[in-house]
Parts: sequence; C-alpha cells; structure tokens
Amino acid sequence: MSGVIVTGPPRAAAQDVDALARYGVATVHEAMGRTGLLPARLRPIQQGTRVAGTAVTVLSWPGDNLMIHAAVEQCREGDFLVVATTSPSTDGMFGELFATALKRRGVRGLVIDAGIRDTQELRDLGFPAWSAAVSAQGTVKATGGSVNVPVAVGGRVIRPGDVILADDDGVVVVPRERARAAAEASEARETKEAASRAAFLEGQLGLDRYGLRERLAELGVTYTSYEDHVRDGAGA
Repeated sequence: MSGVIVTGPPRAAAQDVDALARYGVATVHEAMGRTGLLPARLRPIQQGTRVAGTAVTVLSWPGDNLMIHAAVEQCREGDFLVVATTSPSTDGMFGELFATALKRRGVRGLVIDAGIRDTQELRDLGFPAWSAAVSAQGTVKATGGSVNVPVAVGGRVIRPGDVILADDDGVVVVPRERARAAAEASEARETKEAASRAAFLEGQLGLDRYGLRERLAELGVTYTSYEDHVRDGAGA
C-alpha cells in the first residue's frame, strides 16, 4: 500500500499529559465516562510502570516494520509510539534496537497492536511497552504505510497528539482536546475515592456507603439464615 508521513501534528499540552500521568488508567477511563479504553489484549511486558505521552501513530502492513523506522524520525521528547496494522498480526515488529533509538529521543513508551520481541532487553533498558503478543518472528521492510494519521485499535480511534496513558491495568487514550478536562475529572474522582477509602478503613461497608442495600431490595434479593435456606430445600 502507499502512504503518507505527516510532520508536525498538534499535540496535547505537556502539562496536561503530566497531570494525567498522576492517575491510573482505570481512574481516567471512569472519569471520562468509561470511554477511551483500548482492548484488554494489549498487555505490559513489565510491571509497576505508569506512563503518559503524546501519540505518534503508525499504520503498517502486517509483518513489516518499515514505517516504524520512518516514525522514529517524527518522535520527540514526551511522545508515545502507537503502532497498528492493516490486518491482525502477531509478528515481532519491535525490539531492542527500536527501543534504543526511541529512548534516545525521549519517547516514553510503546503501544503495538501486534507482536514485540527482546522483552528482557526492553525491561533492562527501562523502555515500557504494551503489546498484543510476544513473538520472536522476524519482519521485513518492503511495504509502504503511514505515520501520524488516525489509526484504529480495537475500534478505538487514536489520532496523532492524543494522550496515551498506560499502566499494569491496560491502556487508555484521551483526545488531545479533552486532556485538561480529563485530568480535572480524574482529580475529582481520586478525591472521592480517597474519602471512600478512609470510610472503608473505619469499617463502613460499600453496601451502606453507596446505598446498595436499596438496590438489592429493588432487584428482589432477600436475606435468609443458613438453617432456613437448607430447610427450604435450596441445598447445603
């Protein structure tokens, strides 16, 4: 396929990206109305890492990493590389040498909806990555593609300059225009959760704090003793 390399796309403001990095993927996803979450198949190759950056997007042919080479040139400090393919692929399209080049340019991480390899070397480098597969299968450099165009991952559109936030729970994308609002909503949710956490430490139950006893009653859920349950023939 032919393609295009777009230079200088707009990016979310650095201060908003850094603000989002203070919160977990689950918090931001919930704060945005349960939107933006990428597929659960994208799993981290490391643990205990949370990172946010602005997307540089790549659309590649399966098993061909030519356009990742082209994308490296377009990356700058604070970016997050996002690689999608035109059809499903598990080939190991990204490894240690790419990570070395990207780390030198200040790129904060990788999301690839395909395969990755050299995972131990990437962990040793401290270059975080989330991938759909881990595979030693090699690739070619034979087909054109695009850089910094909108790509779709699991039906979720990611545009260049959008915010990518990733941690042990997964990956969420925040549209660049919503980055500040999402950070503010995440802060408010975090404050609310802190109050709930303190209440639970004091012994309060979620059933009472969230008014869930009423919900159980509305759904027709009843309480009964073990003895009555057995006597009524429901089993031991």
